[in-house]
Amino acid sequence: MGNCQPTIVPYEDFDVVADIKAIRKACKGLGTDEQAIINILANRSAAQRMEIKQAYFEKYDDLVEVLKSELSGNFENAIIAMLDPPHVFAVKELRKAIKGAGTDEDVLVEILCTATNAEIATYKDTYTYVHDRDLDADIEGDTSGDVRRLLTLLLEGNRDESYEVDEALAEQDAVSLFEAGEGCFGTDESTFSFILATRNYLQLQATFKAYEAISGTEILDAIDKETSGTLKDCFITLVRCAKSPQLFFARRLNAAMKGAGTDEDTLIRIIVCRSEIDLETIKDMYLEKYDVSLKDAISSECGGDFKRLLLAILH
Repeated sequence: MGNCQPTIVPYEDFDVVADIKAIRKACKGLGTDEQAIINILANRSAAQRMEIKQAYFEKYDDLVEVLKSELSGNFENAIIAMLDPPHVFAVKELRKAIKGAGTDEDVLVEILCTATNAEIATYKDTYTYVHDRDLDADIEGDTSGDVRRLLTLLLEGNRDESYEVDEALAEQDAVSLFEAGEGCFGTDESTFSFILATRNYLQLQATFKAYEAISGTEILDAIDKETSGTLKDCFITLVRCAKSPQLFFARRLNAAMKGAGTDEDTLIRIIVCRSEIDLETIKDMYLEKYDVSLKDAISSECGGDFKRLLLAILH
C-alpha cells in the first residue's frame, strides 16, 4: 500500500567472510562484544543474515547456539529472531501463541489480520515445514465460534488485492454492514467477517465512508458497540489495516510500551519483521500519532543491549 519505506536494506559492501570472523571474535575471549554483533546484524538484510548463519555453521559452529550461550534476556530473543527468515520467525510466533495455556489471540490477530494473500500462503507452508503441523487445523482447534470462522476465512487468502473501487458495491456492503449490526437486533458477525476479509483495502475505505453516511456512526464506533472480545479485536485490526497498516503497527508498538510492563515480544516481532517492509513509514506514523519519536519511546522504555539493538534496526 502506497509508499512503504523499510529501515533495513541489503548492505552494499556485504562480505560474509569478514562478518563471520568479526562475530566469532566478538564471542571469543572474556565477555562478549555485543556492540560488534549489533553493528553487523542490524545492518544486514534478512537474506544476508541467513548467509552469515550458513557460513558460520560451515566454518565454525551453529551460530544460534553460540549466541544463545553468550547472550541473555530480550537482547538474546531479538538477536535469535533476526537469525530466522521473517516468515519462519512469524510462524514460530503463531505456534507459540497457539501452544501456550490459553491462546494469545492478540498475536494471532496481529499476524493473520495484517497478512497479504501471499504471506498467508507462505505462513501455511512454512508452518507445516517448521512444526510438522497444519496451521488451519491448529487455528480451528484452538479458537471457536465467530473468531474461528473469521480466522479460517482469512487463512483462505482470498482477499481482492487490486486497487479498483466499485462505488456501487461499497454502498451495498455498507448497507449490509448496517443491517447486520446497528440496524438489527443482535449482530450478524458473518457479514462483517466476509466483507472485512475479502474486499481490497481501498474498497473497504469507500465502504467505511458510505457506512458513516448511512448510519451517522464511524465504523469503529459501531464495531466497538456491537461486538466484544477477540472478535472485536479482529474487526478493529482489519478496519485499521484497511485504513493504514503502518498506523496499526504504530498503535501496537505504543500499546506494547504503555501500562505497567513493556511487552518486549511484540516490540521484537514488529520491529524485526517490518524492518525490511515498512518500518520507516511506521516510524513516521508513530511520530505523527503520538508526538514522540519511536526511537525516544523505546529509549525510555527499554535498556541495555536490547535498546541499542532496536535503535540500530530503527536507524
